[in-house]
Amino acid sequence: MNKNKKALIILSILKKEYQKYQRPVSTYFQETTNDPFKVLISTILSARARDAQTEKVSKELFKIADKPQKITKLDIKKLQKIIYTIGFYKTKSKRVQEASKYLIKNHHSKVPQTFEELIKIPGVGRKVANIILAECFGKNVIPVDIHQFRIPNRIGLIQTKNSLETEEALMKIFPKKEWKTLNRYFVAFGQNVCLPISPKCSSCPINNYCQRRGVTRSR
Repeated sequence: MNKNKKALIILSILKKEYQKYQRPVSTYFQETTNDPFKVLISTILSARARDAQTEKVSKELFKIADKPQKITKLDIKKLQKIIYTIGFYKTKSKRVQEASKYLIKNHHSKVPQTFEELIKIPGVGRKVANIILAECFGKNVIPVDIHQFRIPNRIGLIQTKNSLETEEALMKIFPKKEWKTLNRYFVAFGQNVCLPISPKCSSCPINNYCQRRGVTRSR
């Protein structure tokens, strides 16, 4: 079976499995608010944090400050207190305020719709920029986070060393129409089944298609 065919079979399974799990935080805020700013801020906050906690903290923040102007006027100590439980709260509080100030100054408080402009925003790198483009603006890009990197490599669909290589490799094996939603399926699957350590291989729905690269212990 060639990789393209295998990739489509795996994707069809992951789409079905996706319905069982909590949506990734960026998808959740896009679907419930249709507000690129909220998607941006929640995605910045999500770094090295669980989506469930990020969603909870982001909701609390948006009750108080849901626009760039409100974020910038928020006392830094109060902001830190709101996002304290998410981890790295001092760094993240600075990033969301800096991002808000940048949007006010350079984009009339609006989130830009191009990769080149997005990555100029403090706290926004390639992954976050592509999440915004895919989720908020329907662009055909593939955001690559730790799940999108780990799982296709573990399965054996690709063999890459970094995020950019992964993005380029995935574009070759998945149809373009699937790119913008690909990340959400792998994220949900990676958070619930294909865990970084001790993945749930015995109950994995794509077990028969997986090479288990790098897996030394599973359950």
